[in-house]
Amino acid sequence: MEPPVPRYGTGALADLPLSVLASLGVPDAVNVLDLPALPRACVLLIDGLGWEQLKAHPDEAPFLNAMEGGPITAGFPATTVTSLASLGTGAPPGAHGLLGLQMAVPATGRLLNCLLWKEDDADPETFQPVPTVYERAAADGVEAGYVSLRQYRGTGLSRATTRGARYLSAESLGQLVGRVELALRRGDRSYVTAYHADLDATGHRFGVGSHDWRHQLRFVDVLVQQIAAVLPPGSALYVTADHGMVNPTDRVDVDTVPELQEGVALLGGDARARYVYSEPGAHGDVLAAWTAMLGDRAWVLPRETVVEGGWFGPLGPGMAERVGDVVAVPHTELAIVASEREPWLNRMVGMHGSLVPAEQMVPLLTTIRP
Repeated sequence: MEPPVPRYGTGALADLPLSVLASLGVPDAVNVLDLPALPRACVLLIDGLGWEQLKAHPDEAPFLNAMEGGPITAGFPATTVTSLASLGTGAPPGAHGLLGLQMAVPATGRLLNCLLWKEDDADPETFQPVPTVYERAAADGVEAGYVSLRQYRGTGLSRATTRGARYLSAESLGQLVGRVELALRRGDRSYVTAYHADLDATGHRFGVGSHDWRHQLRFVDVLVQQIAAVLPPGSALYVTADHGMVNPTDRVDVDTVPELQEGVALLGGDARARYVYSEPGAHGDVLAAWTAMLGDRAWVLPRETVVEGGWFGPLGPGMAERVGDVVAVPHTELAIVASEREPWLNRMVGMHGSLVPAEQMVPLLTTIRP
């Protein structure tokens, strides 16, 4: 099975924000997705709403399933950090450099967990070097807003991906709808991104498709319907996601398998997209050991092969060093966990990150109010 490469430049999540900018009349933005020209646009990102999962649950999400649109690819790895950076910059992962949940900070011997970004880990404004779409929008006179939970305001990840936007905190579904409506009405042109995390959190804890997850999807469907109802004239609502999700039934615990620890300096990524950083001189042995142990359950490849294969899109200067020397990506029911180092990840039921369609394909759904 050959790994399917995300459709960067023709139908990936990174193409959405630049297409929105172009539809708003911002110069030098390319409308790859052929979005209609309108003065106001909202991109609503539902964390964890994969295309396959949405289409498998029409009863729980009738409004979403009735919207116009189809699937696009998230990008690699199919995880929140990477997708939020692509949505915030309009660049594929190789350009913005946020290449997963946990990656090496070159020349430091340390991992950066982008969800727990500390001030002394790396400077967000330089570690993610690409100007954001909000900065580009504001420079052309477009009102740029970002709606999400208060707890994310000012974090390293937010500083890396949302700088240039007016950050609007929303602690409930009703407040999120209200903030979106107000932000869309600002100025002659407006661009608003809204982020909602609960579906993903429910899937991680209880599993995608579970009883709890299906109930949460019903709330998401109502949320989208409510935002669509308050769109001001001349607005477009685009609903998308950062990744899909699967419930792996097969696990390999790196912390209990000596062969997977030998010669490994750092273990990054997460359970469905692992970065393995080898000690000096151990690269070949690590690659051989991981290939032998995981067999035909995962793509296990050296960094160079993954980069040349276009998994990240074109890489910017210094970005290759953030990727593991060995990249291990399950394409079966496998999760690669580390119970001692990452107990929080080991407890998860639903997971994501791989290149398989259930994790890669996300919706791009549209509602227009002329």
